[in-house]
Amino acid sequence: MSITILDIPPLGSVVFSQSKRAKRMSISIRAFKPVRVAFPTRTSLKKARKYLLKNLSWAKQSLDYVRKIEKEHETTLSDKPKMPVTKAKTILRNRLCELADIHGFKYNRVFIRNQKTRWGSCSNLNNINLNINLVSLTQELMDYVILHELVHTEIKNHSKKYWACLDTYVGGRAKEFDKKLKKHRLGL
Repeated sequence: MSITILDIPPLGSVVFSQSKRAKRMSISIRAFKPVRVAFPTRTSLKKARKYLLKNLSWAKQSLDYVRKIEKEHETTLSDKPKMPVTKAKTILRNRLCELADIHGFKYNRVFIRNQKTRWGSCSNLNNINLNINLVSLTQELMDYVILHELVHTEIKNHSKKYWACLDTYVGGRAKEFDKKLKKHRLGL
């Protein structure tokens, strides 16, 4: 794997990554990371740079959007001091237990991790995974994610039936909470 960093106005530093795993050229724009262009070993750096310049308008627009989300996320997280891991885990375990008891859900085990792409998940064995960063969200969003996973202990998909069931536990606001949550997703 070969990596080259070039300054490409108006994107700033761009990482060009030539990789054996890359099957085609692609541009990645992620929160809190530089723009990245991945390209196969059979493609030259010159061609990869030309590919980026051809897609410069899209890349700039996407980068502007991601930077806006980063600022919102930094503001949201900076409002709350960083919590010790053991305290965060205790809060999440206790709230999961409370909500399961209140609404009559049964789950198997709970795992709390620092995940980069998901707020939570529920396995076929009804094991629930929660992202430790949930404690940095508002109480209603944290509860929404926990209830989202608890409903998955009964309905294993995102069908209309699933959303209707979830709505009964979140006051008909499931889609609204889902949209709010997506504003925080990129900053994980």
